[in-house]
Amino acid sequence: MEAHNASAPLNFTLPPNFGKRPTDLAVSIIQVFMLLIMMLSLGCTMEFSKIKAHFWKPRRLAIALMARYGIMPLTAFVLGKVFRLNNIEALAILICGCSPGGNLSNLFSLAIKGDMNLRKDWGIMITTCSTFLALGMMPLLLHVYSRGIHDGDLKDKVPYREIVLSLVLILIPCTIGIFLNAKRPQYVCYIIKGGRIITLLLSVAITALSAINVGKSILFVMTPRLWATSSLMPFIGFLLGYILSALFYLSGE
Repeated sequence: MEAHNASAPLNFTLPPNFGKRPTDLAVSIIQVFMLLIMMLSLGCTMEFSKIKAHFWKPRRLAIALMARYGIMPLTAFVLGKVFRLNNIEALAILICGCSPGGNLSNLFSLAIKGDMNLRKDWGIMITTCSTFLALGMMPLLLHVYSRGIHDGDLKDKVPYREIVLSLVLILIPCTIGIFLNAKRPQYVCYIIKGGRIITLLLSVAITALSAINVGKSILFVMTPRLWATSSLMPFIGFLLGYILSALFYLSGE
């Protein structure tokens, strides 16, 4: 059997002007607008007093950040080695593993009927803290784990502008939502219901536009090894995160 060449380039062709077309811009704008709506809706369910109380339990936050910047980068690195990804694929998976958390965990918490009252407060705190720490942790982790995968400077691979923008898009609408919940609670239910409907519609639009943008190129980019790694990484991350929280007896807090 021919050995897998870890340094072999990927042979695929992206659509012309990929990332610079009107549909690409539309996806970016819709994503920003959807994040604003989601954070505003979540902010309308939060209270400053509860957020302040959470700061007196730093163990949860520390464990969450340990999972985010300890488990996920290591998982991405190990999967890249196990599936013998080439350098480009391994680096792509590693960047994903070193990136800050997003809102996918909220969807999983809702799907498994988790405690959303607990999730919304801690989710925002953890997402905010992990996004802020990403400014330093992403370049550090990429430097540590990319040895043997990428010989050049990876500073250009860290999306500093997008990280700062994410912080702004999280903190400002959430703060507005908290103030609305405290000062104008009669409007909160309408904002939350409207936010759910708008978010659903925008998610459908993003999915459709993304399919149009990428087209058949995804079939060439996503090799079987990359499909397997991309599928296993979030599952392993959630499983190891659950085990970590169970070891520290967080389920009863």
